[in-house]
Amino acid sequence: MPVLRLNGPYIWVTWLTKLLIGTNSCEWASWFRAQHESGSWDKVPSTFDWDAWRIEHTALLGTIRQQLEMEGKTVFTEKQNSFTLQGKTAALGGQPDLIAISGSRGTILDAKAGAPHPSHSMQVKLYMYAAPRALRQYSGMTFDGKLVYKDHEIPIPSSAINGTFIKNLSELIRRIASSNPAVKVPSPVECKFCNITQTDCPDRVAEDTIEGEETSDF
Repeated sequence: MPVLRLNGPYIWVTWLTKLLIGTNSCEWASWFRAQHESGSWDKVPSTFDWDAWRIEHTALLGTIRQQLEMEGKTVFTEKQNSFTLQGKTAALGGQPDLIAISGSRGTILDAKAGAPHPSHSMQVKLYMYAAPRALRQYSGMTFDGKLVYKDHEIPIPSSAINGTFIKNLSELIRRIASSNPAVKVPSPVECKFCNITQTDCPDRVAEDTIEGEETSDF
């Protein structure tokens, strides 16, 4: 049986990215994860090849770090960048791939070994917002962001973290942190990639209905 988190809701950055850009709509899934201890509820088994992903991702990180250090920047990697930003209603956690520092300015970088997706830019923006607020050593520093793919880069200016961004993020976090369940929007696309089982989400779209039950004449 799912157990409520003792210290209040804890939200991981990656749970918010698709909700903020509108490619996902089911806020309930993030609400459930945020409210309950991760080890207290069963997960849908993953078919993703995590070992292959880690190998490719680690190699890409190494290449990026080497280039940044050649430019004279001080670089911090993954676990060194792990943060928890405690707010009034919830804690927001994340782990940027790389943080590069040069003087009073920094760049938060995220490496993506797979295909580009609009949510990737939002992930970097969330890191740009939260990391300087959560990690004391970066207090007062200005951060730009950068998405790095195998064949191209996407810069994200510090100006992207504006009042509208912060307002939308804060409102979403408050909904997910509320004691009242957030909006549940089950759909074939979202349920297919959700790891919450039908035991905890009876409205989950069953796997055998996701691909469609009938053929069409067109």
